[in-house]
Amino acid sequence: MGQPGVPSNFTQSVLGSGAVEEKGESARLSSFVGAMAICDLIKTTLGPKGMERLSPHKSNHPLCTVDRQDKILQSTSRGKEVTVTNDGATILKSIHVDNPAARVLIDVSKTQDDEVGDGTTSVVVLAGELLREAELLVAQKVHPAVIIAGYREAAEAAMSRLEAVAQDHSGDMAAFRQDLINVARTTLSSKILSADKEQFAELAVDAVLRLKGANNL
Repeated sequence: MGQPGVPSNFTQSVLGSGAVEEKGESARLSSFVGAMAICDLIKTTLGPKGMERLSPHKSNHPLCTVDRQDKILQSTSRGKEVTVTNDGATILKSIHVDNPAARVLIDVSKTQDDEVGDGTTSVVVLAGELLREAELLVAQKVHPAVIIAGYREAAEAAMSRLEAVAQDHSGDMAAFRQDLINVARTTLSSKILSADKEQFAELAVDAVLRLKGANNL
């Protein structure tokens, strides 16, 4: 029975023809499946040994795995562009999804790209694996609110541990420079410049230190 004064076909009339309404356990399962599908799609691209994904632009075709270590843009003989990349944000921008949970992960990746500029794959893989574990807990009749509270406690514990082991080398320029080089070298390990990462890591760090936070280049 519908609510008083609300037609029984109200949902269908608002959403239009072909719309599907999911409730309860069905909606929750659909969200888990959609989010984990996005996670599984890009997790093989993670890390210095990650594989590339080949995606036709503006297409709904499945992405293909390419065992490469660089990022290039190719043109096909028909004039259509094809992207070969291991960048999570780029991959997710090239696919179309209707699943709400999958859409949230794509938005998370986009926000990570806009705010930080890196880690787009890591943030999606981490969120996807948290959802994968949450699905197991839900199957054991653990309430979602309890799972969320547990994740928040775990996040606080992780931050506390990171702060405890963190080392401040801002007063030692040589050690501080070496820390920056290590970060830059790690980032370059999965880029087309990986063969010359030592040279480019030092080049990037020296440029950053020369600017010292100045906005005027």
